[in-house]
Amino acid sequence: MDFSGQVVIVTGGANGIGRTTARAFAEAGAWVAIWDMQQEAGEALAADLTEQGHTAQFTQVNVADSETVETAVDELMQVWGRIDVLVNNAGIVRDAQIVKYKAGEVQKRMTDEQWQAVIDVNLKGVFNCARAVIPVMIEQDYGRILNASSVVGLYGNFGQTNYVATKSGVIGMTKVWARELGKYGITANAVAPGFIETEILQSMPQKVIDRMVASTPVGRMGQPSDIAHAYLFLASKEASFISGTVLSVDGGMVVGT
Repeated sequence: MDFSGQVVIVTGGANGIGRTTARAFAEAGAWVAIWDMQQEAGEALAADLTEQGHTAQFTQVNVADSETVETAVDELMQVWGRIDVLVNNAGIVRDAQIVKYKAGEVQKRMTDEQWQAVIDVNLKGVFNCARAVIPVMIEQDYGRILNASSVVGLYGNFGQTNYVATKSGVIGMTKVWARELGKYGITANAVAPGFIETEILQSMPQKVIDRMVASTPVGRMGQPSDIAHAYLFLASKEASFISGTVLSVDGGMVVGT
């Protein structure tokens, strides 16, 4: 798929799935704007892509801050003059049971801070970025909005009330935007990854990883490239009649649950 001449924003683009996605779009010819809070990693990726002959830039953006997002969009428009694809990939976890009850008493609760931090980045951040780029896409009569959901947004997960709420909410927003924006040549879709082999797994016990693989019918962990390729397809002109959908990229895990 050829994205030559298209401008792509990848939030959370400095590491993990976002980094692989940014690289994939750049290799497909896109001009890539990498947005992340991790400045060192983001600048290193942009420099590496540039050295390889691609066009990329890094901007430190807190997607939970609407003013920062609006400023970043304005600055990007001044430099590149258009925005074709938004990949809302940025996300965090703050896992905890809503109430941990043991030996007849409450041991712990999910805190307000744990709840709000995840809501601000994973849900409000998606809203902020979409709201900022949609006017540009309307003027162009073209755009692709891609939102990172998760398979846990489809069936829930123990200890992730806050995370699941955001990933389910992202699915709902995606469907609304597909209805509202289709007449402007804009599609909106979500990708729901399963268990993906990223840096976060390095802190997990091997027995937990083994359980993840055992629950995945294809018998392996997903790779960041599996998700990046899904984003590329949904952003392509070949997918112009796909909107409002949730693409599970999970090795059949939802089917197997």
